[in-house]
Amino acid sequence: MNIKNSLLCLLIFTLIGQTAWAGRAPLKTVATEPYASALVLDADTGEILFSRNADVPVYPASTLKLMVLLVILDRVEQGTLQLDEMVQITVEAYKMGGSQVYLDPKEQFSIEDLLYALMIQSANDAAVALAIHVAGSKEAFVVLMNEKAKDFGMKNTTFHSVHGLPPSKGQKVDVTTATDFGILCRKLSTRPEIYKYTGSRVKEFRGGEFIMRSHNHLLKEVDGCDGFKTGYFTKAGFSIAATAKRNGVRIIAIVMGSQNRKVRDAKAIEMLNKAFANIPARLEAVITAAEATPVKRKASVAIPKEETVAPVVPDSKKIVPTEDSGWIKFFMGIGVGLLLYAAFDFFRIKKRNRNSWRNRKL
Repeated sequence: MNIKNSLLCLLIFTLIGQTAWAGRAPLKTVATEPYASALVLDADTGEILFSRNADVPVYPASTLKLMVLLVILDRVEQGTLQLDEMVQITVEAYKMGGSQVYLDPKEQFSIEDLLYALMIQSANDAAVALAIHVAGSKEAFVVLMNEKAKDFGMKNTTFHSVHGLPPSKGQKVDVTTATDFGILCRKLSTRPEIYKYTGSRVKEFRGGEFIMRSHNHLLKEVDGCDGFKTGYFTKAGFSIAATAKRNGVRIIAIVMGSQNRKVRDAKAIEMLNKAFANIPARLEAVITAAEATPVKRKASVAIPKEETVAPVVPDSKKIVPTEDSGWIKFFMGIGVGLLLYAAFDFFRIKKRNRNSWRNRKL
């Protein structure tokens, strides 16, 4: 009886696997060793520091959720969405497979909660729930993603999903390049708010019932790493778009289509470290337009907010203010007042004496 049950289970699993495989569209494998493509760039200047097969088409897998994040944050910035706005979970979101936070149609979550789930857990169900809430359907949201890619100049990128999973039969696979993803990541790097989502390693969900853990191991292994995201499915391979900041310099490293996760991470770490070793520390310009003083200086030199730009004064003419300078000015004012009063009184008495002399003469 046990043998029969075991054989029956094996048959069932085999049939399920064949059915699942039949439901997938034929797809060319792009994953290779050590990776299909890579790009390293200076986030501030856009300078390309390393490039290998950067224009070869690859499958972004879950890294495309970075575009989902950006589309939604743009709407929040425009005021058409609020981070505390509640999202009703749909049956379509509930049925999504792969990485998820197990959303239920009976539940509601804020947009911000679902953005954390999207970035930390790479939750496909959260991606679908957000897309439907924002655009009315997954398909309508994909249109927004492609419009944004076109606006950015991502010429070799086409999105067909909001989650990055391999396509089902009759669907097309998401396609991008390391070059295009570099453009997207530079746009993301200018948005300080994205780092709280992409830089979080662990976070509670559903009141602590579910603990989300980031797939981006560089967050704990690389000094200064605070984002962005990983992605994977078999034919796409392991991909990562990572960023780190040290000494005022922000570097972005993109590794796409590696057959091995550890190799992908090792290559990304190596690229980041080499980039930082070859770029000198950079002062950060944090003066706002309202605070800025029109001072002529070299374009490559940034002035920190704490510094004050003043004219050069010869040492012999410098006046060094002290804490007592206020009291000195106060007593000097009194002294000047007394001198003026004494002068006035002197001339008053002199005039009176002159008049007295004249009256005596008359």
